[in-house]
Amino acid sequence: MAIDPALLLGHPLMEPLGEAGLARVAGAARLRSLATGERLFEQGAPAEAFYLVREGAMKLSRLSEGGDEKVVEVIRPGQTFAEAVMFMEGERYPVAAEATAPTELIAVDNAAFRREVAADPELALRLLAVLSRRLHGLVAEIDELSFHSATHRLVGYLLAEAREGRVRLAAPKQVIASRLGITPETLSRTLARLRDEGLVRVEGDTVDLVDTDALAARAAGSDTRRP
Repeated sequence: MAIDPALLLGHPLMEPLGEAGLARVAGAARLRSLATGERLFEQGAPAEAFYLVREGAMKLSRLSEGGDEKVVEVIRPGQTFAEAVMFMEGERYPVAAEATAPTELIAVDNAAFRREVAADPELALRLLAVLSRRLHGLVAEIDELSFHSATHRLVGYLLAEAREGRVRLAAPKQVIASRLGITPETLSRTLARLRDEGLVRVEGDTVDLVDTDALAARAAGSDTRRP
């Protein structure tokens, strides 16, 4: 069953489509619902669609040659993923995708979207802008993982994810730890230290930022030698 075009309105990739183009893309799109822990696709699977998260959260991960999982990104509502794959040779997903909470997705057919891109230069430029922002984000993440301490990484994550001073963890702590390049034990110790310093308050999967200014100062400082 095709989806209502209104579900795609407001997303940066969809804005240049126009009414007719939006209707065509929506006509080829489908809704997908996933339970917690359910896989959407495996690493190396053929890529026929990219996805917009409506509710829940998705974990993107890769397996090393030794079989260890590295979380690449956690995708939240309003974000898309796998859109770059539609232009890659071979069109196979370079990561696996798994729901970390009950999740609803819109699967956008790659072929239908490529037809719109081919016919609309503005859409192609918009797509390039979105992919460029994501590339810059990945470069910034490499810097974080390479040069900053666990405390700096966690504080930066909390500040980026906070809404009105509160972070609702969209994934289990071991997933977030992998995303930050630290162990779950280090994440727990660091979060406990921030709590003991009066900077955060933790209740279940919710973290309240008690002193945002102090956290921002911690994130801005150079603490590469601290744990």
